[in-house]
Amino acid sequence: MAFACTNSSTRFLSQLAAKNSPSLSVESKHFVISCSGRNLKQNAVSGVVQTTFEVGLDSLESQVTKIPKPKVLDGSSMELDIVSEKELREKGFLGLRKTKLVCTIGPASCSLEELENLALGGMNIARLNMCHNTREWRHEVIRNIKRLNEEKGFCVSIMIDTEGFQIHVVDHGSPSSVKAEEDSLWLFTAEKFNGSRPFTVQTNYEGFSEGINVGDDLVIDGGMACFEVIEKIGNDLRCRCSEPGLFLPRARISFWRNGKFVEKNHEHPTLSEKDWTNIEFGISEGIDFVAMSFVNDADSIRHLKQYLSAKSSRSIRVLAKIERWECLQKLEEIVESSDGVIIGRGDLGVEIPLEKIPTVQEQIVYVCRQLNKPVIIAAQLLESMVEYPTPTRAEVADVSEAVRQYVDALMLSSESAIGMYGNKALSVLKMVCNRMELWSRTENQQPFIKLRQLGVSSPDRIAEQICNSAAEIANNLAVDAIFVYTNHGHMASLLSRNRPNPPIFAFTNDESTRKALNLQWGVTSLLVDLSDDMEANISSTIRLIKSQGLLKEKDTVLVVSDVNPTLTTPVTIFQSIQVKTIGDT
Repeated sequence: MAFACTNSSTRFLSQLAAKNSPSLSVESKHFVISCSGRNLKQNAVSGVVQTTFEVGLDSLESQVTKIPKPKVLDGSSMELDIVSEKELREKGFLGLRKTKLVCTIGPASCSLEELENLALGGMNIARLNMCHNTREWRHEVIRNIKRLNEEKGFCVSIMIDTEGFQIHVVDHGSPSSVKAEEDSLWLFTAEKFNGSRPFTVQTNYEGFSEGINVGDDLVIDGGMACFEVIEKIGNDLRCRCSEPGLFLPRARISFWRNGKFVEKNHEHPTLSEKDWTNIEFGISEGIDFVAMSFVNDADSIRHLKQYLSAKSSRSIRVLAKIERWECLQKLEEIVESSDGVIIGRGDLGVEIPLEKIPTVQEQIVYVCRQLNKPVIIAAQLLESMVEYPTPTRAEVADVSEAVRQYVDALMLSSESAIGMYGNKALSVLKMVCNRMELWSRTENQQPFIKLRQLGVSSPDRIAEQICNSAAEIANNLAVDAIFVYTNHGHMASLLSRNRPNPPIFAFTNDESTRKALNLQWGVTSLLVDLSDDMEANISSTIRLIKSQGLLKEKDTVLVVSDVNPTLTTPVTIFQSIQVKTIGDT
């Protein structure tokens, strides 16, 4: 049977699955949708894409052109990280946490023991902020994370966070916070000097006062303290404290005029010389992600991706940090050019009114979902837990809302880097994720989102339709899990984009793909030796998982594949859906 692969295919596949669901009692009876590479090429010329759907028993395989017997999966090698395995044994497939967790590593969490505790607690990605600590310190932390992965069976990815050019940073010279009293007079200067001077603050940018008028407001860290500009002295500003408060060393400042943010154009590059040195360090250390701070435009992201592709033998993903007002004006272009996004609410909150942060967050999450880019919510999730063992109820509500929006990941910053209760903060995130995901699934609370078509080429459009249909079929049939076999993670990400109820297990033979999928919602990645024989891959992985007691008789899995074969045979199935019920053989 041949059908045009259009939007109506989703409805057709669901109906087809419903009709065939009674026949899913044994492993040998399955439902297949496959695309022939030869047909795809021929039909693309005439503007029509044809997809072949094969339905029935395994005997139908005799009707497909036979290909030479390639090598098959070893049958004994499959890496599933120990945290996912433990969670799977205790809670079953639907109990697996889908929202990923990122922890910033700092003085409070850098030892081998502390890193292991975070990994056991559910840390998927370890973040190193390149603003802090030494090169030797970072090298030791990365070495310990890799040691835990290799020796203890974890799968923790590594992210470095560039410093970026922070044009509005001030330093009062004290090692701790300083209180600004009401009506006290302060000098904000670009002059460089050592130590501290009373009521004097250094800025890191000589032109910080350009375009600023007497009467404008100077705001510290989005409102921790506020000052009124009362005099301009060359490049310096004399200010009166209008709203008393505390500000930290290297605090960010912004300027406001008549209640509106004062936009300032700066010609400085997104990545400084120091950032490029740190990126070279990251490449040499085999990191998995680079997060670009204070992104200005999409060109800087594309440039870094090209650089990494040329310099590194492994794939390193680039995440854009949305922290500036200017980013919001070019949001879609920035998201599209990146491999993912971090919403830096702390710094972003300096440049936009506080009351706009919730709606801006939801807008960014929506755009990322539409463009199939993972999104991380960062900054001040559980800020009170830097000093206290329990979060505020407002913080828990904030985290719950992020999970309800189906963000890919949540990130701890100071809580895990310098806080006294980093592990407890991580356990709070994990608990809230589990509870909100269970509530969303049992109460059917997932809002319907019409996803835009992303694919341009025929294979990409077909892959997208297959994944959209697979997610719908998986939900309608209430399968236990989705298995996807992928070289580069594309179809795993398309499945994740649909936020299906069952967990997604991504089997890949590429270590960098496995680490990148750590950021995708609902995806558990496994490293396997994939062969050119997809049926052999499926049989071997199912057999291995079943032998470990993680699959049992009558469990049902939906199988999706995008593994491109290396054989030169022109007629080969490379995209498929199968629904398999686990038998007792």
